[in-house]
Amino acid sequence: MPSRRRAAAAFAALAAAPLLPTPAEARSRPRPADLARGTATDRARITAADRVSERVLDLTIQSPALARDGHARVLLPRGYDRRPHHRWPVLYLLHGCCDPGPGWQAWTLNTDVEGLTASLPALVVSPEGGPSGFYSNWWNGGAYGPPAWETFHLAELRPLVERTLRGDGRRVIAGLSMGGFGALSYAARHPRLFRAAASFSGVVHPLRNPGGVQGIVGRYGADPTALWGDPEAQSALWAAHDPYAQLTRLPRGYPVYVSCGDGTPGPLDPAGSPVDPTEQGLDLMAQDYVRRARAHGLALTARLYGPGTHTWPYWERELGRALPLLTAALARP
Repeated sequence: MPSRRRAAAAFAALAAAPLLPTPAEARSRPRPADLARGTATDRARITAADRVSERVLDLTIQSPALARDGHARVLLPRGYDRRPHHRWPVLYLLHGCCDPGPGWQAWTLNTDVEGLTASLPALVVSPEGGPSGFYSNWWNGGAYGPPAWETFHLAELRPLVERTLRGDGRRVIAGLSMGGFGALSYAARHPRLFRAAASFSGVVHPLRNPGGVQGIVGRYGADPTALWGDPEAQSALWAAHDPYAQLTRLPRGYPVYVSCGDGTPGPLDPAGSPVDPTEQGLDLMAQDYVRRARAHGLALTARLYGPGTHTWPYWERELGRALPLLTAALARP
């Protein structure tokens, strides 16, 4: 573990970074209407930065959108400290629901994401999304207010990353399960923010099974309608977040990677594993998304790979397979 002095030095470096937005940030800032009913962002700031290792930096962010502290784990590119004036593209890597530990640490705790991205010349940012936050500004009976996850990620954390960690305005986004929903939803709702998006076993068509989404929200003690309201009475709000419904907002030729198993035990499952009904349902969503994405003309890479369950070994494998598409998008001038 790093010394207290090293962690303090890392935070001091962040605090000393210039606070003016980059030109790329100014061009791509979300419109207020796009972050409907989100909380004002002028007070969001980094309050702690813990340099866990050479590449791992944990951030604590004072977030008006959440009405509490939010968190993010950042994987720094190799050579980051040796190039203090260089600006870097950013891969946003989103976690799924229901993690037993901090969601923003899930990718590093459950996969070799550090090894997979060892040669990637980019920041890898894994933000907190709540155990069942669904990467959305919650409706809360029409009152909105906290938790406003979309505002936290796109209007608070994103500018902080670009100001203090030297992000250069080139961004891609990927995620698993609930995070796969977040990646494709954010990409479609804000098509100028991200150059490419990837979903691994994602909830890419929640209107296909609204009860499943509401069941996850309710499992953590929240009112299931607090997220997007009632699926029938507030159907327009559900559709406004559904990646399948929103994919036509993406321009033709936009790079998207979608993968999912069919829930039957596959090559990365222990012998005797049962059929996984969660992955079975998500496979049907993925099939819907793939058909519509192809009809719309997205530059789609679809890997509906058959046998495979809703587990980390498959998501680690699929991240490795998606990285060429994501890095190619980051490399474009």
